[in-house]
Amino acid sequence: MEYHCNVSELPALVREQQALHAGDRVILSGTVYTSRDAAHKRITAAMKDGDALPFPMQDAVIYYAGPTAAPPGRPIGACGPTTSSRMDPYAPMLLDAGLLAMIGKGERSQAVCDAIERNHAVYFCAVGGAGALAAAHITKCEVIAYDDLGCESVKRLEFTDFPLLVTIDSHGGNLFRDGRADYAG
Repeated sequence: MEYHCNVSELPALVREQQALHAGDRVILSGTVYTSRDAAHKRITAAMKDGDALPFPMQDAVIYYAGPTAAPPGRPIGACGPTTSSRMDPYAPMLLDAGLLAMIGKGERSQAVCDAIERNHAVYFCAVGGAGALAAAHITKCEVIAYDDLGCESVKRLEFTDFPLLVTIDSHGGNLFRDGRADYAG
């Protein structure tokens, strides 16, 4: 299936209707936040300490990216996905706190897969190595936290028709596992 939707529609698709399945394509628009391992470490520390978070975690979508500086006339530089497994130590805690979706590239640990299922969340993959193409679907970029981290600061992005693939769904579907099994068949 292919879905064209706004981030605000994702909770219904993922949690209420449980409509998204591994292999589905999603063309996503709306507000997404960037965060990589250094920011994840700070966010989870803030959660443990009861401090304010840089953005509301409930139904949020995090894009694992560290965009380059914006060229003249553009809101952002290259903005391709980073390797998601680096966020695996932090992802279950964020998912348990209400995170709805993660966008990155590559496989996830079993603990993250379990947390996705437990929390009725989803993991999307974006095309790696195509940061300039990804940036063409980002219309706004604003640093909102941890400016000292440079490209790894937390940013609020506005996506417009950003192409994604559901890779791990809330039903236990996992393209990394299932795709290999189908291929080896």
